[in-house]
Amino acid sequence: MTELSDSELDRYARQIILPDFGGIGQRRLKASKVVLIGAGGVGSTVIPALAAAGVGTLRIVDGDDVDATNLHRQPIFRDEHVGQAKAALAADFATNLNPHVAANGVSERLTVDNACDLIGGFDLIVDGSDNFATRLAVSDASTRLHIPLVSAAAVQWQAQVGLFHGWDADQPCYRCFVGDAFDADDCDNCAEQGVIGPLPAVAGALAATMTISWLAQVGDDPAGSLHLFDARAIHWRKIRLIKDPACRVCGN
Repeated sequence: MTELSDSELDRYARQIILPDFGGIGQRRLKASKVVLIGAGGVGSTVIPALAAAGVGTLRIVDGDDVDATNLHRQPIFRDEHVGQAKAALAADFATNLNPHVAANGVSERLTVDNACDLIGGFDLIVDGSDNFATRLAVSDASTRLHIPLVSAAAVQWQAQVGLFHGWDADQPCYRCFVGDAFDADDCDNCAEQGVIGPLPAVAGALAATMTISWLAQVGDDPAGSLHLFDARAIHWRKIRLIKDPACRVCGN
């Protein structure tokens, strides 16, 4: 397993002293490769968290440029970044934050045609994209390639986060949850519905924690449940997700 330098031991000391994490967990993070879909509101929390925690390799896929309307919920960007590609800026942010991390940005929109090429070979996917068409393309590729998927979303006043490995016989995929009605590109996103500024960070923080725990092999497997946060009520709840035997990707 990949060894840690003295500089890394100092940097990650507060993680390494955790009784159920230790040096083994930190070395697992260093050896891990994560692909992030979307460098928006959710990604603006996930990217710094994973880079700071020491996940060794990050690929950031986002075909958008920074817009002024992004700035209230995407704190890795600044006014001077408006008009520039998010993926490249986010990758630079990650490597500037932690020089022990390798990060590259892919300024390309993920579709059903390129999904497997963009996520193949990675250990885990974090999807923070803002539309169902992309989310379903990511989920389908995740299931086909047997790569765990952490899906996180925030819109209006509600956030949701879940981990999926739908290729297992008893586990649902993301498509089992939302069905086949949302593959179209014109499904609602936060541009149409709005979102309160801090909410994507709530979803991103849980998604990052879930990712780190999975990669370090700490704790129970959270798959099969969806965590929902109501920001108006300041309330979390967990719902159980059921595998759809008729799902066209992971079903019988």
